[in-house]
Amino acid sequence: MTAARPPETIRWRAWGRYHRDARLILLVSLVAGAAISLWWIDFNLYLEAIGLSTPMIGVVATLASVAGGLVAFPASAASDRMGRRAIFAVALVASLVSLAILVGAGALAPLIVVAAMLWSAANSAFSVVVAPFLTERSDPEHRNELFALQSAIQNVTNVVAAVLGGVVAVLVAAWLGLDRQGPGVYRVIFAIMAILLAAGLLSVRWLADDRPSRVAGPGLRRLGEPAAFPADPRRRRARLGITIRDPGRFARLVLPGFLISIGAGQVIPFLNLFVKVKFGLDIAELNAVFALTSLGTAVAILLQPRLARRFGQVASVVIVQGASIPFLVVLGFSPILWTVVAAMAVRSSLMNAGNPIFNAFAMETVDPAERATLSAAMSVLWQLGWVIGGLWYASLQAVLGFDAGYAVNFVTIIVLYSVATALYWTWFRAHDRRRLEARWAA
Repeated sequence: MTAARPPETIRWRAWGRYHRDARLILLVSLVAGAAISLWWIDFNLYLEAIGLSTPMIGVVATLASVAGGLVAFPASAASDRMGRRAIFAVALVASLVSLAILVGAGALAPLIVVAAMLWSAANSAFSVVVAPFLTERSDPEHRNELFALQSAIQNVTNVVAAVLGGVVAVLVAAWLGLDRQGPGVYRVIFAIMAILLAAGLLSVRWLADDRPSRVAGPGLRRLGEPAAFPADPRRRRARLGITIRDPGRFARLVLPGFLISIGAGQVIPFLNLFVKVKFGLDIAELNAVFALTSLGTAVAILLQPRLARRFGQVASVVIVQGASIPFLVVLGFSPILWTVVAAMAVRSSLMNAGNPIFNAFAMETVDPAERATLSAAMSVLWQLGWVIGGLWYASLQAVLGFDAGYAVNFVTIIVLYSVATALYWTWFRAHDRRRLEARWAA
């Protein structure tokens, strides 16, 4: 047996060793991720442009999060039975349909809610499948880098999409004689998103057919580590496709993320409104601000595997998430635009850098048959946290108003992020240390 390479020698030279389908899903992340980023940046601004109130925008975000949470477990179970590729395709088609509904809805709030819920459900189904898909198509020694690369690609596309989306939309709006602050400019962005999603759908068609009915035995195992859906008599007793071997371990893996999602849900979806109202930025300026944030995040994510090799997966997550918390204070309470933009970029870079590493850690920690269930649980609790956070945001805006409401929001997110980071360290540091020792001894 060949000796394992020392951890410090593993670098970003693994591209050719990734499974073909893993490389293809990176391509899908490149184009579909750009559409997702444009939605995140511009959707709430579009709702404001067509006349929806701030509390109503919070309600729309909350209902969308509910839809995303409801879809997660059915999507994970369906991917075990139908293959991951089918779920990717269905999610992208649903995203295109949601854009069509949104553009045709005008200012009709019920149709806007339907479009937002369908978009969130599609995005949830897509994201639930990505983690088990990447795990099943990668070797353990390359997995941190693969997860980090996929996340970094999404953030790089956020930069390009935010800059080009804002600039192109403004140019087209000027050419058509549209108001730069009106809803027409955002509909141009929706058209750009539809083109990107269509390109992602074409890329999904190139993925290998991974339906269990078509791929069996040795062929299934050639996909990588054992996929979540080989025959297992214990899975027949699972209800609704939910498989949990160790409930205590499972709860520890998902609870800190749930606390983070509650904090994020009452601030992050509304940062665009916060910055726009507080500093009076227009659409091109706002897109540039969020492009800078995504660029910093991409760089931090690519550096994170090196931290993981040196300190361990969980320790590296705790380091970057803990370091992000002071920047939340600046983001929420500084009256100076450049400090807020810098804090937004650094906070996002640090807080999000650890996500792909912890996802890889979590996928490796559970049994192969639990991967889709764990990914779904993470998605459901994330969406539930955003529901709670969105309701809290809408309530504060209605009762306290803009300034006082956001002040309470930022205090809440700081406390929740701090508690979640402490739980990661308390629950997983010993396991993380054992994994590092075993790797060095190999």
